[in-house]
Amino acid sequence: MNVTNDLTVSFLELISTPDYPGLGPGIRNTVEKPSELNAKVRDWSNTRHLNAELIDLLRSAALLWHDHLDASHSISQSISSATGSFLHGIMHRREPDYGNSKYWFHRVGTHPAYAEIAKQILTQPFGGDVSPNLNSLIESGEWDPFGFVDLVSRELADSADQSVIEELQRIQEIEFQCLVRSFFEV
Repeated sequence: MNVTNDLTVSFLELISTPDYPGLGPGIRNTVEKPSELNAKVRDWSNTRHLNAELIDLLRSAALLWHDHLDASHSISQSISSATGSFLHGIMHRREPDYGNSKYWFHRVGTHPAYAEIAKQILTQPFGGDVSPNLNSLIESGEWDPFGFVDLVSRELADSADQSVIEELQRIQEIEFQCLVRSFFEV
């Protein structure tokens, strides 16, 4: 393993939960409190001598993974990089404020994680009603965050069955993991 993979795996293990975050704003009963997450991320980061922006990205990501959308937002909105805008876009998608989510994804531009997200999605067996929609999300070999916003919006509005929601949550997990990996590649 290389340093990027080691850091990514270690951080994802640090913030792991037994279940996927929802596509919307609900808070699961398996999440940690913001104060606990901030302390864990601070301690983890201090042993690795990370810069301030990276620590903010990690804190925002941890809070987002644990459904603390407002706390994540208060951090991500002050990170002016494309990666900060990516986190900001995910947070607004989950809020749900789909138009604002697309605004932040527009600010991302082309992100280094997009190709990896598409690659990872191609390696996963997705079935049911999600499968036909996936091709349009990764058609160019890059992740289409705007298409995913539309897909989530449509499926949640149509009260999709639980199997579709779980597939979308798996896609969201891939997106999140690839984004976190990109934190360490700069």
